[in-house]
Amino acid sequence: MGISAIGGYGAYNHYSQSLSSGSRINRAADGASEMAILQKEDAQVRGYNVGADNISEGKNALNIADGALGQVTDYLQRMRELGVKASNGLLSDSDRQSIQSEIDQLKQGITDIAGMTSYNEKNLLDGSAGNVQIAMDSNGTGKQINFGNATLTDLGIEDFDVTSGNVDLKAIDKALETINSSRSTVGAQTNALEYAYNSNRNTAYNLTSGISRMGDTEYGDYVSKLQKQQTLDTYRLMMQKREMENKHRNTVALFT
Repeated sequence: MGISAIGGYGAYNHYSQSLSSGSRINRAADGASEMAILQKEDAQVRGYNVGADNISEGKNALNIADGALGQVTDYLQRMRELGVKASNGLLSDSDRQSIQSEIDQLKQGITDIAGMTSYNEKNLLDGSAGNVQIAMDSNGTGKQINFGNATLTDLGIEDFDVTSGNVDLKAIDKALETINSSRSTVGAQTNALEYAYNSNRNTAYNLTSGISRMGDTEYGDYVSKLQKQQTLDTYRLMMQKREMENKHRNTVALFT
């Protein structure tokens, strides 16, 4: 007759697995309801972390747009200076033509900025981006951001010309107002995303702490339980061996 399997093997295996994995719930049998809660909260943590990454990308795109809009502002300010200069009645037609040549170069620069400013192959300032959805939370919902439009047509300066000497600076002033408004909006959106980013990280941290409190192994307690189980298993083994020895002696005495 052999020694039977130790009855506490299941508990022994549970304690050992919990200590090695760092989690006291490694299968549904360890706590079905707790596992369901932990998996749900883990999904939320992952969602908030991905949302934070999305928000970070949104902030990067807004920062790129803001830098480009700042360049457009510089070009418009220079165009305004040239417009004021061209208004001087002492200039000749050739002087105004030279000024217009520089203005045309500045307009081309604005066109290049509007057409080439992009993030992840998405143009930001040519009006094609529209409202961009940033998925910020664990459910994929969030907020829309807009980068503005810096094309000559949208700014109303496509036909700005000073060669006649009759210069109207209202178009340039309105374009500057449009760009300043866009930069203000971009700044406000950046601040809002920064707040949302910090909120996501804080929420993910707190959820992770909750998961840790519910699911992490309490090492001191589990080491004590494992040692107790090992002692019980050793005692059971000794008792089985003693019972086998007694049966053997009784059998020998019976046939002696």
